[in-house]
Amino acid sequence: MILVSACLLGLNTKYDGKANADSLMHKYSPLGKFIPVCPEQLGGLPTPREPVEIINGTGQEVLLGQCSARGERGEEVTSQFIRGAYEVLKLVEMVSITAAILKERSPSCGVNYIYDGSFAHRKIPGQGVTSALLKQYNIPIYSEEELTEEKLIELLGDDTIR
Repeated sequence: MILVSACLLGLNTKYDGKANADSLMHKYSPLGKFIPVCPEQLGGLPTPREPVEIINGTGQEVLLGQCSARGERGEEVTSQFIRGAYEVLKLVEMVSITAAILKERSPSCGVNYIYDGSFAHRKIPGQGVTSALLKQYNIPIYSEEELTEEKLIELLGDDTIR
């Protein structure tokens, strides 16, 4: 089974109540190998919600208590982000998860990049809170932007595609 950011599967879990539907995820979702997750919802945040960015750090620093996740108007939501990441980890422990495909640039799910905390859409290298936690537990993580169809087929397993 593969964890997938719910918004990539077309679920309206994005902060603005919309989705980030990805055609590759849509193509292979009928195989039943994806578990949709939205760490921000699992952490108790509503949808829609105000945009959030990690301030002065990355997801790893959030987990270490060295920086925070805040809404655009300054609302502190660090605890919800951490709670959501650990709820996702519970799924990993309950189900045989082999990988995760997560939304790039998200403060929860960003795999290689997140926004810099200025709310000016400037990217910096780093992971979101959930990605950083999954990395600590050696779960292979991919962003939808770097994942090729060939790699997805490999992750799904040959028996699934035949």
